Amino acid sequence: MKTRSADSISGVTIPYWSVGDVTVHRVDEVPLPPPTGSWLLPDATPEVVGQQDWLRPDFADADGILNLSSHSFAFTIGGLRVLVDTGIGNGKTRANPAWHGLRTDYLQRLTAAGYPPESIDLVILTHLHTDHVGWNTREVNGEWVPTFTRARYLTSRAERDFWAAYDMDEPRRQMFRDSIDPIEDAGLLDLLDIPADGLDIAPGLRLIPTPGHTPGHLAVQVSSGGTTALITGDCIHHPVQLPHPEISSCVDIDPAQSEATRRAVLASLSGTEVLVLGSHFPPPTAGRVTGRADLYELTPVPAHHQVSA
Repeated sequence: MKTRSADSISGVTIPYWSVGDVTVHRVDEVPLPPPTGSWLLPDATPEVVGQQDWLRPDFADADGILNLSSHSFAFTIGGLRVLVDTGIGNGKTRANPAWHGLRTDYLQRLTAAGYPPESIDLVILTHLHTDHVGWNTREVNGEWVPTFTRARYLTSRAERDFWAAYDMDEPRRQMFRDSIDPIEDAGLLDLLDIPADGLDIAPGLRLIPTPGHTPGHLAVQVSSGGTTALITGDCIHHPVQLPHPEISSCVDIDPAQSEATRRAVLASLSGTEVLVLGSHFPPPTAGRVTGRADLYELTPVPAHHQVSA
């Protein structure tokens, strides 16, 4: 039974995929502006993108410019209502102009999908970057307070420990002040030790270490009824990295490890029925990995659509 709230918006289309008995909803925040791709993945030039016809028109435009988006995934599994990553957030001071002072209807979309903020049990943070933690908090009477007040927020201990020792610049310190510190101060953040082969946190819900983009980066595996999906986080930013796993992000902490992780993940997915859900992949967002090393492609799996009442 979907939970509704007075803050929901009617007539909104929510994309979703079925993974066995689990329905995984994509909750959109905002499309990322065209310059994002060339900044984030500078080696994904229009010439490189143009060599892969299958990327157009969904994952890149006719000029070879990458399409990317900011969104979360919400689902219920083992009786737990789960949100994976929380986007950029509203009204936050950010160095990136595209992320600064946003005013989106993200929370209304989340509610329209059947997941009002007060209903969330677990928030999984794949890593602690600005565009994955922003809706951890919202502003109330000039203070940043936890958005998901009854949830446990989960991330890896390796991730939090890395940033605790990192010499942050002011924009990153600001992000911690408004999006991480308030959930820690409220006692809502749980740090998990993740073995190399992953950690089950609920039946059918497993955290997979995928380091490189950040040292404690996680992917999220969802399994039900003999089917499996993998939510990538930022171990794969964009489908162009399937045929070019050597293309790393400009903000990867360890580009060599990021590439090694990406190659291992792609090899494990290729030729399987695992549904890949990209945390920044624009619509159609999901697909299956086909091909062989350095020639992988993403075969899209279109979403179903739920229209909120």
